[in-house]
This record gives sequence, C-alpha cells and structure tokens, in this order.
Amino acid sequence: MPVNLAPPDPKFLHPVVGVTLGVTEANVRKPDRKDLLVIRLDDGARVAGVFTRNRFCAAPVTLAKRHLAECGAIRALVVNTGNANAGTGEDGMHRAERTCASLASLLGCETAAILPFSTGVIMEPLPVERIAAGLPACVSALSADAWSDAAQAIMTTDTVPKAASRRLAIDGRTVTVTGIAKGSGMIRPDMATMLGFVATDAGVAQPVLQAMVERAADRSFNCITVDGDTSTNDCFMLIATGGSGAPEIGAARGAAYDALQEAVAGVAAELAQAIVRDGEGATKFITIRVEQGKDAAECRKVAYSIAHSPLVKTAFFASDPNLGRILAAIGYAGIADLDVDRVALYLGEVLVAENGCRAASYLEADGQRMMQQAEITVRVLLGRGNAEATVWTCDLSHDYVSINADYRS
Repeated sequence: MPVNLAPPDPKFLHPVVGVTLGVTEANVRKPDRKDLLVIRLDDGARVAGVFTRNRFCAAPVTLAKRHLAECGAIRALVVNTGNANAGTGEDGMHRAERTCASLASLLGCETAAILPFSTGVIMEPLPVERIAAGLPACVSALSADAWSDAAQAIMTTDTVPKAASRRLAIDGRTVTVTGIAKGSGMIRPDMATMLGFVATDAGVAQPVLQAMVERAADRSFNCITVDGDTSTNDCFMLIATGGSGAPEIGAARGAAYDALQEAVAGVAAELAQAIVRDGEGATKFITIRVEQGKDAAECRKVAYSIAHSPLVKTAFFASDPNLGRILAAIGYAGIADLDVDRVALYLGEVLVAENGCRAASYLEADGQRMMQQAEITVRVLLGRGNAEATVWTCDLSHDYVSINADYRS
C-alpha cells in the first residue's frame, strides 16, 4: 500500500488550454489495461525536457532528444507502457521511428514533430504493430479532460496513478499547470523508471522553458530515490501552450516568471513525492534533510548516502532504532575532512547523536516511537557552513524483493 497517497480526484485535474489527451488499450504487454497515451498540442506550443544520463538510454529517449533539436514545432507526445524499448539497438530505433511516423500520419504533421516515450521491460522488442494499431483509438479519444486516464495509462508497477494540478493568476489571466508522472521502482533520477509530463497554458519562450524544467527537476525528481537505480528511460517534459492569453514570459526573471516557476516546481515536487510514497513495497515515507554543509552538493551527497543504504532502509521498515547505521552512512558519504564531533543527528525532534557519539538525552524508546511513524524526518547538521539539501526516500521491505523478482512474469 502506498504511504498516505490516494488516487487523484479527476475533478481537481484542471484542463490545460491547448492540450488534449487520448488513451487506449493496445495490449502492448498485458491485456485489459490502459497502456498507450497520446498528448496532442495546439500550434504554437513549446516543449522542453530533461532526460536520463544512463549511457544505455532507451531508443525513444535518443529519438525524443533528436526530434526536439530538429523540430521547433512539436505537435504530440506518444507514450507506451509495458515495454521500455531499451537495450534494443538499431532495431529499437527503427521501431521508435515507426511509432512516430504512424502518429504523424494520423495528425498530418512531420515525423520529427512527434516525441516518443516508453516504459516497461528492458531488452525486449517494442511491439510497434500493436502500438500503431492502437493509435487511431487514442486520437479518436482526444479530450482536454483526460488527465486521470492519462495518469493510469503510463503506470507500470505503480499501484496508484500520479497527477497534480494548480492554478495561478498572471497579469489578470488564469493560468493552469497540470501534470502526471509514473514511477515506483528503479528510481534514482540523474538529471527515476520515471516519466513526468507537466503542461501549462502560460506562454513561455523556449530558452526560458528549458531553464524552468531544469530548475523544477532539481527541486523535485532530482531529490528522490527508492532503490538507487537510474532508469534507461527517465524523462521529464514541460509543455507551454500559451493558450491562457497571458503575456509571454520571455526572461527568467520578474513576478510572472517567479510565480510560474513556483507553480511548475510545486506540481513536479508533488509528483516526485508521490513516486516515493508509492515506492515498490514502501511502508514509510522518509524526508532526509542535511543542513550546515559547505555547499548543497555535499549536503545532497550525505542525504543520498543515507537514503541508499540498505541497512538504513531495512531498519526503517522494521521500526528498529539501530541509528548507528545512519552515522555510518554519513561517515562514508565521501567528505574527507568531516569533523564528526561537530555533527548532530535528529530523528524528528529527537536528538540522537552529537559530539561524535550518542546524545546524553537520547532514549531508545524515543527513537522507537519516531521509527514507528509512517512519515519520518531525518535531520543531519554537519556543522560546516550554511548550505542544505533535502532528499525524499522510502524504506525497503520484503515486498520490494517480491515485486522485482516477479516483474516479468
């Protein structure tokens, strides 16, 4: 069961002017499930994105990056689940290209105006014939109100669809930001398997949109980990249609830019945290906040060292206050000149360690009480400066092993 995460209520997922979505069951891998999504964009929409840095990146990642560079007028995104089309060589590229060509033919645009995305099993041929056969149904179903169905259509091992929406005012106009994401396992973003698509009907210049998606990623999807594995297929895309009628944001400064950046980052953070809450087999949602570092990079290094430790994660699952494991993870994080006598460790409001050892005030009953909660905050003070960073993660349970052992069956 996900940790304090309910399916999104469709009535709170606001349509984005200039975006329509269509879903169908294409039987990509399993029957009787939504597994194919088309997101069509009106003329004038702009698209920016960040992609996995995994060197075995999937064919659709390579092709989407190429099409973004070649075409200044993206008309649609196509997303399939059930098959990642990764580790498939030149044949995988051809199949991704055929997917784009099939949708382009239906929409009457050039192939480079289509961005492909895939998620699912790695190293298996993409069943492009099934996808091509399902695309007409997606196009026929295109609707501005299909965000909930779209969130379901991109799920793999997710147990709950993930979507979020906000509205704000820019120069007297109502602007909407709505997004969906998928991810549950193979989550450790380096820009999680994770896909994220956020759209706004604000008008944003292309360079500003690219800067906006990168900044939003750094505050959201680049702050989560479930198991430390960076996927071959990770993508986070930001779409701006200009359909709200608000003046175009042409520079990364000013009140309009700040308000939209905050809304986009807020939606992205809500989606990113939903991925962790739905981490495969998760029973605890854990916030790791590292403060008083020399810079944000070393704070994040310490936070991920804790978040990636199987010993720490299993202790959280068992509600076992074996908190020396956290100290060990801080110690091997890679800060060579760390003065452990200046480090303080808190579990919630409970001071656990200071001056290089267990705090005199710490009682194991207090640690046990904090460990039993479904949402836990670990706070580390490095005593080295004023920088800080936050990472969100989950525990590691028996179910994580079972889910991943049985994933292809």
